[in-house]
Amino acid sequence: QVRLVESGGGLVQAGDSVRLSCAASARPFSSAALGWFRQPPGKGQEFVAGISWDGSSTHYIDSVKGRFTISRDNAKNTVYLQMNSLKPEDTAVYYCAAKFTTEPARQLGTAEINDWGQGTQVTVSS
Repeated sequence: QVRLVESGGGLVQAGDSVRLSCAASARPFSSAALGWFRQPPGKGQEFVAGISWDGSSTHYIDSVKGRFTISRDNAKNTVYLQMNSLKPEDTAVYYCAAKFTTEPARQLGTAEINDWGQGTQVTVSS
C-alpha cells in the first residue's frame, strides 16, 4: 500500500499555470503506475493523465492534451501534473492515484486503483 499526499492546488485565473505534486510514503511507489483523476463540482470522477511505472509512457484525455504534462521522479517518490493554459472547466478536486502494474500507460478506471490521495482543489476563474 502507498500513502499519497497531494499539494499545489489553489485559485488561479484562466490562462495561468499550476503544478500539482503527489508524494508517496512507501517503497512500492516505483512499481506503480500513477495517475491523476479529477472531480468537477457536481460531477463524477474522471481520469486525466497517467504515467507508467518507469516513466516511459504517458496517456492523457483529449481535453488536456498539449496543456497538461504528467511526470514522475522515482528517487523522490513524487509524481507531478503540470497544468498550463488553465480553463474554468478544469476546476475540480484533483486526486493522485496508484495502480500496481508494469503495463504501459493507458486510461485507468476508478475501480482499478489501489491507492488514492486525499485530493487538492484547483479553481480556475474566468
